[in-house]
This record gives sequence, structure tokens and C-alpha cells, in this order.
Amino acid sequence: MSDQYVLDLQEVAETQAAVVGGKGAHLGGLSRIEGIRVPGGFCVTTDAFRRIMAEAPSIDDHLDQLSRVNPDDREAIRTLSARMRRTIEGIAMPGDLAAAITRALARLGGRAAYAVRSSATAEDLPTASFAGQQDTYLNVVGPTAILQHISRCWASLFTERAVTYRRRGGIDHRTVHMAVVVQQMVFPYAAGILFTADPVTGNRKVATVDAGFGLGEALVSGLVNPDVFTVRQGEVVAKTIAAKQRAVHALPAGGTREVAIDSRRQEQPALTDAQAVRLVELGRRIEAHFGRPQDIEWCLADDGFQIVQSRPITTLFPIPETGDQENHVYLSVGHQQMMTDPMRPLGISVWQLTAMAPMHEAGGRLFVDATRRLASPASRAALLDVVGRGDPLIRDALETVLERGDFIPSLPDAGPGGPPARGASAPIATDPAIVTELIERSRTSIAALERDIRTRTGPALFDFLLETFEEHKRVLTDPLSMQAIMAGMEATWWLNDTLREWLGEKNAADTLTLSAPDNVTSEMGLALLDVADVIRPHPEVVAFLRGVEDIEDDAFLDELAKLAGGTETRDAIESYLDRYGMRCVGEIDITRPRWRERPTTLVPVILDNVRNFEPGAAERRFEQGRQKARQKEQDVLSRLRALPDGDRKADETKRMIDRVRTFIGYREYPKYGIISRYFVYKRALLAEAERLVRAGVLPEQEDIFYLTFHELHDVVRSHQVDGQLIQQRKDAFRSYHALTPPRVLTSDGEALTGAYRRDDAPAGALIGLPVSAGTIEGRARVILDMAQADLEAGDILVTAFTDPSWSPLFVGIAGLVTEVGGLMTHGAVIAREYGLPAVVGVERATRLIRDGQRIRVHGTDGYVEILGLPR
Repeated sequence: MSDQYVLDLQEVAETQAAVVGGKGAHLGGLSRIEGIRVPGGFCVTTDAFRRIMAEAPSIDDHLDQLSRVNPDDREAIRTLSARMRRTIEGIAMPGDLAAAITRALARLGGRAAYAVRSSATAEDLPTASFAGQQDTYLNVVGPTAILQHISRCWASLFTERAVTYRRRGGIDHRTVHMAVVVQQMVFPYAAGILFTADPVTGNRKVATVDAGFGLGEALVSGLVNPDVFTVRQGEVVAKTIAAKQRAVHALPAGGTREVAIDSRRQEQPALTDAQAVRLVELGRRIEAHFGRPQDIEWCLADDGFQIVQSRPITTLFPIPETGDQENHVYLSVGHQQMMTDPMRPLGISVWQLTAMAPMHEAGGRLFVDATRRLASPASRAALLDVVGRGDPLIRDALETVLERGDFIPSLPDAGPGGPPARGASAPIATDPAIVTELIERSRTSIAALERDIRTRTGPALFDFLLETFEEHKRVLTDPLSMQAIMAGMEATWWLNDTLREWLGEKNAADTLTLSAPDNVTSEMGLALLDVADVIRPHPEVVAFLRGVEDIEDDAFLDELAKLAGGTETRDAIESYLDRYGMRCVGEIDITRPRWRERPTTLVPVILDNVRNFEPGAAERRFEQGRQKARQKEQDVLSRLRALPDGDRKADETKRMIDRVRTFIGYREYPKYGIISRYFVYKRALLAEAERLVRAGVLPEQEDIFYLTFHELHDVVRSHQVDGQLIQQRKDAFRSYHALTPPRVLTSDGEALTGAYRRDDAPAGALIGLPVSAGTIEGRARVILDMAQADLEAGDILVTAFTDPSWSPLFVGIAGLVTEVGGLMTHGAVIAREYGLPAVVGVERATRLIRDGQRIRVHGTDGYVEILGLPR
């Protein structure tokens, strides 16, 4: 049976989502899997929907109005969507269409009861399930009622929730069409949902079954708490049996109703353990067919399980592909690099080609495989020590895996154990000339790169870049550079640990490192204060900058020159961009727009500086920090001399203070060098892209961001590109934004966040990692995009993560709270440098703290108190 408007489920291929919608395509696929029973039925195709839409000319106007509505204007959406539903339901079904549906019903048994179910083309997709956005009607009896409910399903494409969901997801209403699935009704003893992976932890080896009596609607609608069975490797490993007081049953004449369950049955399990295990076996078969974990709706009737729906679980974080069956433990690179947003393919591949360790990609993020390091006792201890100091949540997550005892094989100690253990003194002298020499080496290397790349184009550019990436890695692993970084970090740890023991001082190094020399990131923040000093005397320039959002980036600096004071302003901004223009938020991704490419990003920060500071603030800030550090040093040393063996303790501490001030500023320089090199690579690659656009190979320059480095190399060689691949990558990248990357991920798919095992904070406080001492109270400004910053003096910045590009904001705030970060990540280093109390690693801080609330940041003890409502 097949015509333009009706397709039997047995005939539907799972590639036909455009014809039968996501649900219909999945049901077609399910009905072909051996051993899987799907209730018989047919699909009313999207051609039928388009035919109905064409019957009402007013629909086009309604769609135009809907596409212009603000997704937050609920009243307008409610009114417009109701009008559209009324229009669609009011269209008389054409005779030939009604006849095709009636014939299909007659073949199945016309007087039987049916489920009439919406199946939109933007539904049950790998990247968005759209679950529950459109309507389903159960136990519909008789052809007249079925035709009426098909109309209702078409209209439900425009429920308020479906319209809002699409608007928020950036999906054009005109591109989504509605098919309808009509299926024979199953009258089950029990029904529910099966997840073939644990939807909470992500573990792919654990399945969970939710079960209740009667129709599954009782569970889906939240009417009852289900029984929950956890199944692993063919056995029930945990179960919770709920008191199921209500169920939804079908009525003989059609429709459904809630019924009370006999009190003696309420506590009975809806399934036996054997049935739960059998159901999971069916689920694994379905999962293997579709190639990814599934969220499955099932029914249990007299003669066994029937499957009424299966869709991908879209919330799971993907697992890096290894090609082996071994256990692996992955650490998030993004949490160490302060960039947990997804990266585009070119960004990922360039980072992989220039990184010191092999990197694995999943969900648009990078991970390193720590399995071998964790397997041998010596390297395990060193790794746990280093990551624990940087981010206690990662250490806790790793310890959770290790405590299981069976996930990571134990290997004998072999070879070097990774980073040097704490306390192993770096064998270099405390000599500022070492830092000067390292900075000079980096500058020379970048100057040579800029000189040599100028003449390279086409395939020769890619050969040159591959050689350059080796030089890049050599610069990164320069032994002297590594020693200087470790010397600064170890001196910090020594001061914090030892002064706590000798003087009861917490985080003493935070004050002792204020205004340390040679910190390129803190200099970048202070230098923007100097730019504000140039602008402040020129009201015309300030007024122009306030309206700068409407001006194209490349025109903005030229426009300045036409104003009084504009030439000096342009020169000051140009000179700032010459030194720092390679930076931007998320800068480890080469595809992100740099300040030099989008200088208007800096305008809100410059205006904040003009408003909130007096002339000469940069020099004053730096000098005040130096004085505070010097006073702290004198205070600590005099208190140490008063102790038993005080002179030795004071001399040793003085040596460590000199050491930390010599080397801690350099900690920021290697990243500056990497990002400087990245911008040189990027400009050369974009010049290639421009040539490809001119040759008609690519529609636009930035399409290269969705190719890996080697794929781009091939395109440049062959002058041929796979446009479909680029579109798939764009869609995937968009979908990755909805995923939260875990700190630790296992090859079973388990996402581990870790926990702070602490009881030293007040009830209700948000726990984090103390990274910069002091306590500050003020207004929280929750800012996720630096370009949207609007800060007043005394504000506390609350954000997901900060990389060096955020440091210009640090000069104008009183404290810092981030969701991601560790003791030695950039935000922490700069917060200490500027003397800002800071707590990082505060899980969900940007959601738990509301913009404008008064909060107190305990930077010494590592927690945040919420004091009041937003004003």
C-alpha cells in the first residue's frame, strides 16, 4: 500500500524523515529490526500537510508574523499560534486525502482503536529530540474521529511550546513539516521508558527502565513516580519500587481516563527483574541498529513487549573514538585552558598538531587520555598531586574512578612519572636575566615566523606550517622555559604551605606576588587603562564610542580620525592592538575572532575605564600592588625572626619570595607566545581561503573553519570541496553548544564532575577553590560575553570561565567568581596579581547567582555567600 499521502510503517525507511517526520522514520526503522515488535500502522505524509497548508492563504501571513516575534514575547506567541491552530483545524480535509486515509484504516481494521501521533520533520533528530513539542492522541476510535485528530496533530505544529522551542533553536518555522503516525492501540498491563545509557551519569553500560501500570502517559505526564530498574551486564543491579497510586487506562468508547490502583497492587513491581533484563536486551538491539544510545517508549501486553517509539538521547556527552575495547579515562583540556565552549574543526586540529600531548576530540572539545598515567602507582601519585593542586574537582573525579578498583588496570612503574613531584626544587638560579632571555627567544622566534611565512602560498604554505608546528612544539617544551614556570609554581606552593605551618597564614603568596614583574597578561589590563587616559579628555570621541556597535569593525578606527582627539585615540588603540590584538575570548580556538579582527569588542571595557578611573590609574595600581607585596614581605619576615630558629626560617622565606617574584610573572608568557603564533597562522590560512573564494571553490572565507587542517590542505591542492560535509559540521558545532563538557570522562561514557569534600563553609554557601585571598562584598555581575560587560566600580564578576582576554575587565572589578578554573589558571594568576578576592570552580555559579544580587566572596576560604535579591 503506498500513495503520495499514506505509507505503511513497514514500507518506511529511516532515511525518510522529510516524508514521514522523525518519529515515523524511527518507527519504520524499528519495524525492520529482527525480534522487535512495533504496533501496525501507517504514516500520513508531509505532502498531505503541505496540501492542507496550501488550502489557507492566510497561513503565509501568520508565518511571517511568527518569524518576527521575539522568542520571549509569550503573549504574542500565544495569540499567533492559537490563531494558526484554529485556521488549520478549520480546513476541510480534501476528499481524495480522506479516502486514502480511510482505505488504510480499513486494511488494518477500521473499528479498532488507534493512537494518532504527531511526527514533525524537526523531531527525534540526533541533535535535538523536540520531545513533547507536538501532540499525541490515544485510543481514538472510528474513521471520523481519526480524521479529526489528524487535523489536530497538524495544528499542534504550532503549539506555543513548539513555536518557542523552534524560535530559541533558530529553526525556521517554514522548514518544519508535520506527518502523522496512525498506529493500532496497545492496551498494556505495564508501560514506560527505557534509556539504553544512564541519562544522569552518561554511562553507556548502564541501562535504566522506568515502569508503571497501564498506559505510559501516566509516567510521561508526571502523574506517577515510576518503578526504576538499573540494569548492567544482564542483571538488575539496583531498583526502586514506587507506590503507584494512579494509572491511565483506555475507555471502551475512545479516549483515556485516570484510575486509582487497588491499594494491594500499588507497591507491586510493574515488571519482574527478568522482564527488565529482557527489555534491556531488546533496547541494546535497537541501540546497535541506530548506532547511538536510545530513549525508548515500550508497552508490555499479554504477548510480550512492543516498542512504540525510539529516539536518540541528545543530552549525552559523546565519547572520544579510540578503535579499541580498552577502558580509558579522559581529562578535559578545556577546564585546564579556561575554554569549555565547543571548538570548530580547524581550531581542534591546529591545537592537536601543536600540543605537547596527544589530544582526543568529542563533542567539539579536547581531552587527554590519562589512563597510562593512572595505571602505574608513581605516575598516578604525581598526576593526582598536580591536578589536585590545580583543580580539586578533577582529583576527586579521578579518585572516584580509582576507588572502583576494576576500571583502570594496574601497571608496574615504567619510565618518567610525568610532571615533577612537588618540592623537587627546579635547578635554576633566581635570576631575572633568565626571564628576559626567554622572552627575547620567543620574540625572535615569532619575528622569524612572520618573516618566513610572507612568501608562502598554496600547498607550499601547508608544508611550511607543518614544519612550523614542530618549531612551535619545540618552543613550548623548551627545558629552560619549563624550569622557569615550575620554579614560580613551586615557590608559590612552598610559601603557602610553609607560612601556614609556621605562621598560621593562609594563601600568603597571594599578597607576596602582587604586581610581579614581566606578567604580560596583567600588563595588558593596565595598558587599556592608559588607552582610556588618552580618550578621556575628548568628549566627542567618548560619544562616538558609545554608539560604535552600529559601525563595521574595519571602519571604526578610520571613522575616529575625523573627530577632535580621534587621531590620538586611533593611534593609542592601534598600538594596543599591535601588542595584544592576537587575543580574544576562547583564544585556544584559532577560528575565534581576534581583537585585531574585531576591535569593537574592546569598546565597552574602554568606556568602563573612562568612567570608573582617574588619569594615571595604571601606574598607581601597579605601584600600590608592589608596596602591598613589600609590606607583606617585611611583616612575614619580622614575624618569622621572632620564632625559634627564626633567622633560618626568615632567610629561607626571603629566598622563596625573591624566587616567586622573579618567575611567577613569566607563567603567562608561553600562552601569549602560542596565541601570537596562532594569529600568524590564521592570517595566512584566511588569505588562502580568500583565494579559494575568488576561484569559486568556497562560498565564504570562514567555511575553512569547518575543515580540519589536513582537509583544508587537500582542498587547496585539489580545488574541490565537499559542501555537504561543511554543512554537517556547522550543524554539529551548533548542537555541541547544548552539551556541558565533564571534567573527567570515561570510555563507558560516564561524565564525572567531582565534589568538594568540605564542611567548613556556612549552610547554603556555594563551594569553590580559593585562589586569591581576601573577602569582598558587592553586586554580582553575571557576564557570559565580554563584549556585553557594563561594570561599575565595586562590582564582582561572575562568569563561566576567564582566559587572558578577560584581564582588561579585572582592573575595574572588586572580586571574581568562575565556574571553571584552578590555582594556576590564568584567571587565578591575574586575580592574585591585581589583589582581587577570587573563588573559582564554583559549579553552576552563573545559574545559581543572579545578575545584580549582593554576594560575599571569601577568597581565602573558597566559598561564596548570596546575601540579597537583585536590585
